[in-house]
Amino acid sequence: MTLPDPGGTPATPRLSDIAAQADVSEATVSRVLNGKAGVAASTRQRVLAALDVLGYERPVRLRRRSAGLVGLVIPELTNPIFPAFAQIIEQSLAGHGYTPVLCTQMPGGATEDELVEQLEERGVTGIVFLSGLHADTRADPSRYARLVSRGVPFVLINGYNARIDAPFVSPDDGAAARMAVRHLAELGHERIGLAVGPARYVPSRRKAEGFVAALEESFGLSRGQAERRVQHTLFSVEGGHAAAAALLDDGCTGVVCGSDLMALGVVRAARQRGLAVPGDVSVVGFDDSQLIAFTDPPLTTVRQPVQSMATAAVGALIEEIHERAQGRQTPPQRTEFVFRPELVVRGSTGPLRPGADNGRAPADR
Repeated sequence: MTLPDPGGTPATPRLSDIAAQADVSEATVSRVLNGKAGVAASTRQRVLAALDVLGYERPVRLRRRSAGLVGLVIPELTNPIFPAFAQIIEQSLAGHGYTPVLCTQMPGGATEDELVEQLEERGVTGIVFLSGLHADTRADPSRYARLVSRGVPFVLINGYNARIDAPFVSPDDGAAARMAVRHLAELGHERIGLAVGPARYVPSRRKAEGFVAALEESFGLSRGQAERRVQHTLFSVEGGHAAAAALLDDGCTGVVCGSDLMALGVVRAARQRGLAVPGDVSVVGFDDSQLIAFTDPPLTTVRQPVQSMATAAVGALIEEIHERAQGRQTPPQRTEFVFRPELVVRGSTGPLRPGADNGRAPADR
């Protein structure tokens, strides 16, 4: 268990270094490295993580045999929220002894069905779907029923479908939209718009429903008036830019977005019009992926509880795997675990500047 330094001389790890990194005693580190009992699983995992962070190889006796392969099917890696989910899911699976297999979709690449077929051919123990076809109301849910019939345990993140019997894990999208609207309203904004993804996706629908309800409650708008403030577009920077054109033309001084990438597109569109963010337009994102705090301006956003959601999804999947292993014949129960997001206020939102209406007369306050 040594790590060569740049000069080629092997460096022996010191118990004190590992103990400091893992925040445990040297005696605990010694017990873990020697494979002795009496150490909690979470503590053992911290010590192993410390070894990895410090760049030391694990002793051969600590390299566990995998309990099985678990597929992780995600849409793409360009949106930073998906790698954030993938990292925590993979860490959690590894903590349970399973080896994750990452499957990424991309335009022109393998479809979700093709990826699932490949995973089944490799004998995976289970599958985690993140923002997959289960979130698309136009997609045929029978593909998941076939998985159930073949005895493949799976869990679905971000997107509920009442026709699929499986565990679901979701953020409270409606609450996310409502808290964003309330935040902008407290800052004095009355003309608030929503830039969100295509209406066929469940998270988009839920955010739109929460947004419309918030406008009705906060400003007394009719449902029709509130719905006209919703722009469905792509979950991308370009999508946010396109939605911003319509919302800014309508005089919106506050924009709630369905993702952080969309929010960056709104900021770009506002600046191209000579508008200051947040001086003239306040923008709220959704997700709070790792680098969003360092944008210009730092983005106010609704934080998706990634850690809690990913951990819960893996826990639900492991439970399904264990029940199948014990010979359960009944299909899994449809259950949705909903997690409340958190508003994180930064520099892209501020008080409505007197007289700011982006050149439009507010006709339906």
